[in-house]
Amino acid sequence: MSLLLALFAAIAVLNAKPTNCEITPVYAVAGQGAEPIDPGKEVTVQGVVTAAFPGDSGLNGFFIQGEKTAPDDLPSGLFIYAPQLKEREKKGTQENRVLRIQGKTGIYRGRPQLENISSISIRGNRETNSVRVEMPLSRPERLEGVKVRFKHGFTVTDNYQLKKYGSLELSAGGRAFQPSNFPSGQGPENPTCKGKRIILDDGCYSRNPEQTPYLNKKDTRRVGTRVKKGLTGIMTNAFDSWRVHPTEAPEFENANPRPEELPKPESNRVRLAVLNLHGYFLTLGKRGAEDKEELKRQQGKLMAAVENLHPDILVLLEIENRDKVPRRFLRLLKRSSGDPWKLLSTKNAENNVIRTSLAYRADRIKQTSPGKRDFTPVHDRPPLIAGFKPRKGGKAFGVAGAHFKSKSDCPERGDMDKGQGCWNRKRVKQARALLEFIQSWRERHDSLPVLIAGDLNAYGAEDPVQVLTRHSGMDLLAKQIFWKERYTYIYSGESGYLDHLIATPQLAERTAKVRTYHINADEPRFLEYNQEGAEDPYPDRSPYRCSDHDPVTVDLQAR
Repeated sequence: MSLLLALFAAIAVLNAKPTNCEITPVYAVAGQGAEPIDPGKEVTVQGVVTAAFPGDSGLNGFFIQGEKTAPDDLPSGLFIYAPQLKEREKKGTQENRVLRIQGKTGIYRGRPQLENISSISIRGNRETNSVRVEMPLSRPERLEGVKVRFKHGFTVTDNYQLKKYGSLELSAGGRAFQPSNFPSGQGPENPTCKGKRIILDDGCYSRNPEQTPYLNKKDTRRVGTRVKKGLTGIMTNAFDSWRVHPTEAPEFENANPRPEELPKPESNRVRLAVLNLHGYFLTLGKRGAEDKEELKRQQGKLMAAVENLHPDILVLLEIENRDKVPRRFLRLLKRSSGDPWKLLSTKNAENNVIRTSLAYRADRIKQTSPGKRDFTPVHDRPPLIAGFKPRKGGKAFGVAGAHFKSKSDCPERGDMDKGQGCWNRKRVKQARALLEFIQSWRERHDSLPVLIAGDLNAYGAEDPVQVLTRHSGMDLLAKQIFWKERYTYIYSGESGYLDHLIATPQLAERTAKVRTYHINADEPRFLEYNQEGAEDPYPDRSPYRCSDHDPVTVDLQAR
């Protein structure tokens, strides 16, 4: 104790500033239950340390709680910004230490704090109690800097910033969904979990922490993982989000484990899979892999995914628009799987960056008509259609692979976001053009039933999907997948399905099994082939996070 007192006394001596003997309540500096003191005032406060996050690897400071409650009978909390503390001096800021601190009042990013610390002295030890809270928080601003303990558990609803900033987004209402993912009457009452989401932070705001927090034994932390009730930490607001810096290690429950490989389709069934290749480019450094090592990792992960899917027909999305690229992908797939894959060879528009391709196993599937693309100008990536038939006998059907305009790169005017993302009007036009194209194709091919398969960049209740289902047939995912599993993509912490299987009525009747194969969307982004370079310990050649979209599959009865 005497050594620590001497160390803190040395700080006061070195700064050569007089000690203000009048103790200002912590709540007065924090503005909790009383008007806050103006910034720049020299004050002395006394409080109990509730959490310390020292140094550049932390928050460069610690939190204290007032020894007395605020006028509203709630505890007060305040951040002490103290980057000047040396390594030995930081030990004096351990939890439950009573400290008397002199400094200046300040505000950082809207949060009151004490800064320009001139003296710190130890005044004993005392335990503090946390405030028990639950979501939604009625007055989160009142809990700024206060130690809280949540009465309920949470679900991890986003892990996008896990490696970059060491944070997870949690929801008290289960997984959050896109509001337009479900037609009326389906899905949860509050799909976005509005008011029930909070950030689990790591006591640090710097980029790329040396050790990624909250990982499990498989170096992942999937969306859907549960955080058990009793999460305890300091409540604060930063970067426009309410967050908790834990003072006790969160307890995770693996409520959404990684899926194993799919069973092979039964002998009397045909399996189609939609696989987004996440920018498969042989032109290095353009859109996909930056170098040969990244390309090898990408290829390894994609091959592992295809082998786990056991498909007979593949709809391939986001592949470089050069004829040799899908051909080389198929050669790689043949070597990897040992199966006789064939590619639908059709010309594509030269001005497209990526294309949609179709491939099939020649030992199980027979192509019954040439591939044909729809070059209607409204399409950014011309859809592709062809007829197929089970080689061992069965009814023929058509497959139309499609990839509609994305919601990104919003225009400054016109087709802007009006609740369904940007370019919704264009996607509706693409849906109508696709229907006309399919109808024309069916008239020349004995009215074969058709399956529309691909990334429509529209959620289940949005206009483009509704246009297709009203005039073409059944949304197979909406029909067969329970709402909690009906997602293939996660954006801003909200899950939804952009990847679709829509079948004409005759083909819908032959549907045996539909799956969303959650190997990608739930996995953290840093597991992708192109994150952090070859020296990074996380990228591998497993199927997990081979793309940002989950594959979807459908098993059709052959007869």
